[in-house]
Amino acid sequence: MAIGRYTCDLEKGDVLGPVQFTMSKFVVREYAHAVEMHQPCFQDGTPRFAPPTLVHLSKLRLYKHACPGGTGPSARLHVEYNATIHSGVPVDVPLQVRGVVVEREMRRGREYVVMEIELRTAADDRLLITYRDTIITAYVGTPGFPQRTAA
Repeated sequence: MAIGRYTCDLEKGDVLGPVQFTMSKFVVREYAHAVEMHQPCFQDGTPRFAPPTLVHLSKLRLYKHACPGGTGPSARLHVEYNATIHSGVPVDVPLQVRGVVVEREMRRGREYVVMEIELRTAADDRLLITYRDTIITAYVGTPGFPQRTAA
């Protein structure tokens, strides 16, 4: 169990969260500006919904709360994600995010960790986004990584 340590220590079955927060209009506007989403619905100062890709910040909230030590001895590499949008993410409404590590395995000299995340409204538990995220936590050559011996 990595809860309270590093993201590189996450194990299958670890549960991160729930973490409650409110998505502010300021965060939506700044994020949309940074990723060049210049549509008025995100930039006019009164956004009602967050861009779907803002779910990445929810994942980072989970890591920050569950693994305050950071990435650990090696950096985390974001490999792939798949998000399903069930409903728009409302602004200025209490939300909660929860994640479960569903897979940790070694493939081609790299250690992969897969987490399934759900973003919901805090008040009525309405599902907004499901998010499957894959990261690499270590690879051959990383300090402390188990070295293979030549046969």
